Amino acid sequence: MTAETTTSNTTPGTNPGTTPGTNPGTNPGTPSYAPRRVRRIVRRLPVLGGLAAGGVLMLAGPAFAHVSVQPGTAEQGGYATINIKVPNERDHASTVKVEVNLPTDHPLASVMPQPVPGWKVEVTEAKLAKPLEMHGEKIDKAPSKITWTADGKGIAPGQFQQFPLSVGQLPDHADQVIFKALQTYDNKEVVRWIEPAKKGAPEPENPAPVLALTPPAGDAGDAKPAATTAAADASGSDTTARVLGVVGIVVGIIGVGFGVFAGRRRTA
Repeated sequence: MTAETTTSNTTPGTNPGTTPGTNPGTNPGTPSYAPRRVRRIVRRLPVLGGLAAGGVLMLAGPAFAHVSVQPGTAEQGGYATINIKVPNERDHASTVKVEVNLPTDHPLASVMPQPVPGWKVEVTEAKLAKPLEMHGEKIDKAPSKITWTADGKGIAPGQFQQFPLSVGQLPDHADQVIFKALQTYDNKEVVRWIEPAKKGAPEPENPAPVLALTPPAGDAGDAKPAATTAAADASGSDTTARVLGVVGIVVGIIGVGFGVFAGRRRTA
């Protein structure tokens, strides 16, 4: 019986019926690695986008987390109702105490806190080195500090609280009033919001709450534009720095992504 020999028409190292360098069922000439590389890059795009978004949040978040005065402006020489806005910056601690120190260079003769449910309030007075004259009377004492202490849980993580105050008489010739504040958490941590902001300089890490003062609406002159321009300059410089930082993070992440993609194509 004669043995039959079967001859194959395929090229060694390939599958029958396919073009060398391709996978069965794909168009001839399409590299087998291309679809897998594209899929891997597409899967990584959400990760790169998430990193970019996280960078934006890290830069933008602190701008809204400071203890501040709301509204941020009032008229010189008058009375105003303001709120000390206190957000909780911690994930695992509650704010249980807020202390606001009143200015000593421009004492406020009248400071009246509005009751806040769940909080006890205490107003501390101090003797003035130079008595004030108000409504024809001399005043030798003025409020120097206001302390709010929580009766219960205080300000929980992810929340904020406003503490209303009626203040006056505001200075006639100053362009701002600084309210330095201390924020105490239930884990005994104290954050000191006492750093003054300087024109043209980056915003400090723990800026003091500021009430900007403008001339009364009926006054004519250039003082009001100057005051508002100074506030706008400070805000604008801080915003510009944050925007540039965000752009840098996004561009860097995109560059890393393209670099990884190009490197893998070269090695393939």
